[in-house]
Amino acid sequence: MIVEATGLRKAYGSTAVLDGMDLEVAEGSVFALLGPNGAGKTTTIRILSTLTRPDGGRLRVAGFDVVREPARVRDVISLTGQYAAVDAEQTGRENLVMIGRLRRLGRAAARERAAGLLERFDLVAAADRRVKTYSGGLRRRLDLAMSLVAAPRVVFLDEPTTGLDPAARTTMWDALRDLVRTGTTIFLTTQYLDEADRLADRIVVLDRGKVAAQGTADDLKARVGGDRLDLRFASAAALDVAAAVLGGSTDRERLVLSVGSDGSAAHLHAVLDDLRAASAVPVRVSSHRPTLDDVFLALTTREGVPA
Repeated sequence: MIVEATGLRKAYGSTAVLDGMDLEVAEGSVFALLGPNGAGKTTTIRILSTLTRPDGGRLRVAGFDVVREPARVRDVISLTGQYAAVDAEQTGRENLVMIGRLRRLGRAAARERAAGLLERFDLVAAADRRVKTYSGGLRRRLDLAMSLVAAPRVVFLDEPTTGLDPAARTTMWDALRDLVRTGTTIFLTTQYLDEADRLADRIVVLDRGKVAAQGTADDLKARVGGDRLDLRFASAAALDVAAAVLGGSTDRERLVLSVGSDGSAAHLHAVLDDLRAASAVPVRVSSHRPTLDDVFLALTTREGVPA
């Protein structure tokens, strides 16, 4: 595992932000940390990237102890926060070359690295414009490109697509997938559950500083139940008849009966046949498959303390 945390603890005063958290991240994967505001996501990233000292626990990144060997850890990671950390008065190319020089690359090597990253993140057309003219999406892509100048093994991303429009988010997702294909490990927090669903190989749901659940997206969805059918009826009387036939749970205000399903067409046909026989045919039928939103609501308190 390229990132490992055992018994991670952090408190501010009497408030425990992280309370014995364990996690493991496989090399060359996308790992997503989810949780409500105040769950400890940003604190976790700050600790693993050596910006904040933990109160307890064993932490290793790329084989280096985060507390005892912070300089070695910083040599193999990069961190992109919630806001683009770019110099708005310089051009995109100048920002990248500047970072290269700060990372001890020679002038020619820094220019070459900048050119490659501009190409990789589709920034060539905007390369020689001042960053203050960039859209939010361009700034975020440049910010990520800057974090890769030193070719890190682990990239920590704290809500990398916050504030981006759907097209810009999709472009960022493509860039992250390309990074993983080259062997880079992505560790991200996100407020967009569809982002974790589409990108992450493994997800940890954090709640009040503890791991509430972990696994693949499909693993987590299975925890909150399988598919269901929502059957809407024209009257309360028809709803009652259907409930007597099928069981399930009723929403009398909406006149909806929800029943478990295996997601197959055969099951849907069987349900409708039973309802026709009972003269309780629904006016509308919809199929619902659990999403990460369902997981999030089921596993978190939606209460917390500042992250």
